[in-house]
Amino acid sequence: MSEKPGNQTPNTPDVSETELRRMKVDELRQEAREEHIAGASGMRKEELVKEVAKARQEDHDGGPKEGSGSGSGKSTGSGNGKAGNGKEGRDKPGNQTPNTPDVSETELRSMKVDELRKEAREEHIAGVSGLRKEELVKEVAKARQESAGDSRDEDAGGDAEDLGAGPDGGKIRYGDESSKSLKYSQEITSTEEEPEREGRSLATTHHEVIRQWAEERGGVPATVDGTEHGDHLGVLRIDFRDRDANLREVSWEEWFKTFDDRRLNFIYQEERTDGNQSNFFRLENPEREDA
Repeated sequence: MSEKPGNQTPNTPDVSETELRRMKVDELRQEAREEHIAGASGMRKEELVKEVAKARQEDHDGGPKEGSGSGSGKSTGSGNGKAGNGKEGRDKPGNQTPNTPDVSETELRSMKVDELRKEAREEHIAGVSGLRKEELVKEVAKARQESAGDSRDEDAGGDAEDLGAGPDGGKIRYGDESSKSLKYSQEITSTEEEPEREGRSLATTHHEVIRQWAEERGGVPATVDGTEHGDHLGVLRIDFRDRDANLREVSWEEWFKTFDDRRLNFIYQEERTDGNQSNFFRLENPEREDA
């Protein structure tokens, strides 16, 4: 996305977005992670610039103001369990926080306020210094439960969270019948790479790049029903759930096995020339076999 002069993010007068735009995408993502901004790995450069700018300004102001909500993915409001709601009762027995069955609020209430504040800061809860003991108990309980849930998700998901590059390291597969569109496409071999410009034609064989692109658009791996070859999948497609009733959803494992067996390339766009998100893609075999 083209750089824009000055500061395009409201209420961040002390933060220079121009300075941030000079940074590389991986540098911005690293800073976003340090600021605890959610979803940094899936953001494009301009989104990273705006979210890091907001986070820097919040740090400069001493944290987001109650009820303001920054949209940066940092802990900003009671809805995400990371900020006080300002009106809590006095100490109550048992667990008064919904959806925290594995967390003992009674145990937390036995802690001193300064101990609770220390743990709250370690959990990156905003506005800690202004929270009363009961507010601290509830917010720390929520944060602990979220951490426990994240750990369970990681254990359940295992290596499925990142599908990796695939057998060709994301590189384009060439053959005698490679198309001109493949020749003039920008090769993408990493989830960190971005289009050189809006509307750029891109090409990859990188499994995780393809999966992230599809899921950002609500797409799932699919095959055209009735085109199967024995036990093998038929024509591969991405189903955006609003186009073709003849598509049958399959697993990414099945989809990529067929994708690699047929030595296909994935040609696609991130954005159209007007900057809007694009759903354009096509599969191509450099030997001209049907995709």
